[in-house]
Amino acid sequence: MSQAFDDIAQGLHEAIAFSKGLEPGARVHRIVVPEPDVRAIRLSTGLSQDAFAASIGVAVGTLRGWEQKRRRPDGPARVLLALIHQTPALIRESLARHASP
Repeated sequence: MSQAFDDIAQGLHEAIAFSKGLEPGARVHRIVVPEPDVRAIRLSTGLSQDAFAASIGVAVGTLRGWEQKRRRPDGPARVLLALIHQTPALIRESLARHASP
């Protein structure tokens, strides 16, 4: 077989070993995204719930659920909120660039 096939096969064997709790011998990177305080993040941007929800592409009901801790953001939404937490101006700058004249 080719070297590419051997590399892919090795990666699959390591992934299977890791999923079984074994040490696969490969480097494993664990990334922890902290639980966001969605209300504090939104307030740091100076946006209303409606404007903030629209700016990140979620329904305002979803945002309210996050703020009231009835629901939790996950996946890409959690990462986006972490980025906004670190740089609140990110949303304002993006909105300004995309505002219609």
